[in-house]
Amino acid sequence: MAATRTVLAIDVGGSHVKLLTSAETEPRRFDSGPRMTARAMVEGVQVAGEGWSWDVVSIGIPAPVQGGRVIADPVNLGAGWAGFDYQTAFGKPTRVVNDAAMQAIGSYEGGRMLFLGLGTGLGSALIAEGVVEPLELGHLPYRKSTFEDYVSERARARRGTKKWKSAVFDVVTRLAAAVESDYVVLGGGDVKRLDELPDNCRRGANENAFTGGFRLWDPDWASRAVSD
Repeated sequence: MAATRTVLAIDVGGSHVKLLTSAETEPRRFDSGPRMTARAMVEGVQVAGEGWSWDVVSIGIPAPVQGGRVIADPVNLGAGWAGFDYQTAFGKPTRVVNDAAMQAIGSYEGGRMLFLGLGTGLGSALIAEGVVEPLELGHLPYRKSTFEDYVSERARARRGTKKWKSAVFDVVTRLAAAVESDYVVLGGGDVKRLDELPDNCRRGANENAFTGGFRLWDPDWASRAVSD
């Protein structure tokens, strides 16, 4: 029997990059931000992951991803993510997905699940009977702007937590109805600010992104989430 592969899962966010291998138990992190490029992310992972070893890599990036390729730069990060050769940069087999899709895969418990990530932006993904569909719902029109402009961290800081919570409840209700989900998982760093949740929701956990990254190399999941 072949030895089990060690997977490095990288969760790229608007504020931090977090990483964990399937052989470790304590994740590591470093700051990201609006000037972080893809090359800087790789270099940061190599520094933060010093002392670890891995065989394959999974990366969740807050940007549209098709066929394992980033097709547009993230809104909340620097330039150079689209078209970047992540596999060559890491020197290991690498799979790239949208960050919300990666956390959704790690959160999935069957049925038709909508995942919404509350953080720097609004991440979104749908998994229907095991089939993964990354979404870009955050930039759709809502009220006077977009969904993301009402439920992101910037929106909470600008409008106040009370109005932000009200918008979150309304947005979750609208989007869940639109995609006819069985249940909603709310993840991302700002879910901790909700003392109550909308109906038919449960809290996700940031570590589910790592579970999703590990699952990307599970044959039962890989063919449904990425295409090489």
